Amino acid sequence: MDAGLVSLSGKVALVTGAGVGMGAATARLLAARGASVMVADINADTAAATAEAIRSAGGTAQATTCNVADEAEVAALVAATVAAFGKLDCAVNNAAIAPDNLPIHQADMAIFDRVVSVNLRSVMLCMKYEIAQMLAQAQTNGIRGAIVNIGSVSSVRPQPNSAAYVAAKHGVIGLTKTASIEGAPQGIRVNAVMPGAIDTPMLRAALDVTGFSEADFAPALSLFGRFGRPEEVAEASAWLCSDAASYVTGHALAVEAGYLTR
Repeated sequence: MDAGLVSLSGKVALVTGAGVGMGAATARLLAARGASVMVADINADTAAATAEAIRSAGGTAQATTCNVADEAEVAALVAATVAAFGKLDCAVNNAAIAPDNLPIHQADMAIFDRVVSVNLRSVMLCMKYEIAQMLAQAQTNGIRGAIVNIGSVSSVRPQPNSAAYVAAKHGVIGLTKTASIEGAPQGIRVNAVMPGAIDTPMLRAALDVTGFSEADFAPALSLFGRFGRPEEVAEASAWLCSDAASYVTGHALAVEAGYLTR
């Protein structure tokens, strides 16, 4: 285990969308920092692969499937985490699907509903059950909690032809701030991370559709002229989950190589 500068030793963490990309990197890093991790993904094979990678590196993890847009499955996910590890200290609500790609006047409402359901409703559902568990812990044994919701630079800077995605990611920040106000009296911290152009399978698939390469695209999205790595986003989430961020709540942390400064 690499404790690094931020320790999560003894904590229990839940990460959604943890089969690939930023979610997988986050689950691995939380485990490397000492947390026991419930790896949740809609794809059973990728969830199992992430959990096995954690265990192979000496960490503690279990894998489970979850459709985060389904309330019953989210409730079962939180219950399974507590059943496996005894409590819930932190959660990273990362699961999301790719943006829509049509202007508003041509919008497919079935796609709009699905994007909002997976990218926004899921965050509401996850927090509903995560916070309920954390409140119960605070009352019985004083264990508090920290939640990180994964937004996007689209949470604050609109993009054309992706109304559903932009609306959902704006909504993630609103939910985060509301939950931070409600949770603060009980010591529950709720923050968000807003990634920029991160080198994930979702981004690579988008590049394949457009025909652009990283060299073509990255300079417009990053002052560093490169895509970010999933591990760089994971570091932000790990810090916000840790006691090192004990005085931080209601904050949206941009991890975007200066994209929003321009």
